[in-house]
Amino acid sequence: MSRRADRRAGKTSGRASGQASGQGAGSPAPAGKARARPARRSPRWALWCLVVGVLLTAGSGAAVAGSRAMLGAATKTITQQPLLGDTRVQVKHASVKGAKTILLVGLDTRPNQDPSKLTRSDSIILLHIPADHKAAYLVSLPRDSYVRIPAFDNGKQPYAGGRNKINAAFAYGSRGLTGDKALTGGVTLLTKTVKNLAGITPDAGAVIDFQGFRKVVDVLGKVCMYVDTTTTSIHIGHDNSTGKRAAPYRINPDGTVRGKIRGVTPNIYRKGNHCFTPADALDFVRQRDLLDDDSYDYGRQRHQQQFLKAVITNMVDSGLDSPTKLPGLLSALGKTMTVDNGGIPLADWVFALRGIRPDDLVTIKTNNGKFNSDNIPGVGSAEILSDTSMDLLKSVKTDTVDKFILANPTWVTRS
Repeated sequence: MSRRADRRAGKTSGRASGQASGQGAGSPAPAGKARARPARRSPRWALWCLVVGVLLTAGSGAAVAGSRAMLGAATKTITQQPLLGDTRVQVKHASVKGAKTILLVGLDTRPNQDPSKLTRSDSIILLHIPADHKAAYLVSLPRDSYVRIPAFDNGKQPYAGGRNKINAAFAYGSRGLTGDKALTGGVTLLTKTVKNLAGITPDAGAVIDFQGFRKVVDVLGKVCMYVDTTTTSIHIGHDNSTGKRAAPYRINPDGTVRGKIRGVTPNIYRKGNHCFTPADALDFVRQRDLLDDDSYDYGRQRHQQQFLKAVITNMVDSGLDSPTKLPGLLSALGKTMTVDNGGIPLADWVFALRGIRPDDLVTIKTNNGKFNSDNIPGVGSAEILSDTSMDLLKSVKTDTVDKFILANPTWVTRS
């Protein structure tokens, strides 16, 4: 949490050292018994560090600070195409001045995925930058949020509209389409859904493919951070007799734990400072079941947010200043993202936001990190956004997030 946010929240905090997945979504999920804890999601959320890294670190890293030419070169690797459709207000001369909100959409499309299967957005985050450009706020919209999705015709297969989980918006917007058209259709309907929900019209947007994230972490080599609660891995451990890596638990199809495998010791990430290898870092942020504080999905969300900031810090401190790491980092970034710049060159975005450091990135917990689910006929267990969460979204629209934090200091994720 930044000093600026600390002051707003009236708290102090130390600086930390340094998720539709590609599932089918052809029809709404059948109604079922409401679950106290939703099924596990993989950490595609972490893709946001790539977008935030471009927007925040490329402008502040010593290797490129103050040089528009270098910024231009750094952003040429990023794939750009229209994503937001006709949702954005069109202006002749777009500018980075004033408050800005960027819609970040994460996908996990497998290389051999059946194109007939719809893809739900795995992560949906609003990156809000206030008018003074002195901070940045990350507001996650839970992928299971129960919302109204407006009617939409993507030119191939129209959608009549209706209430569903918000991650279905990308699926219905992109169905029947492939390639770039699928991305545009999906993000356009998701953007319309966000506007319908909160009145927010994003100024820019980005889609990120999870597969590329691994390459970015590989380039950095390691990620150092503070682990705030001892966490046991249900995915990675070692065989006690051979010492080789092995799965320590049997996992049910819905992601829940079935039981421990005899003779395998799980990885345990104990409370304290850790420098993670890429594999262990991604394993750590997946965990929700065996956290010492029993916070489950919201504990995992907290760890994801802390890890995100740690990755950005690492990018600033080593990746952008390293002549050996920078080319590989930029290449990995370029292969991972598709961006709609809102009519503003990416170099201008970066240059305008160059003063924002990782410590100025404030992450906020929707629903204050507490489950607020309901069983919806024809949909299943869905997350209901509380009145205060709607106030949070309103503060994004009106550029008053700082006032929201003052009134709701516990909603800020500490890192």
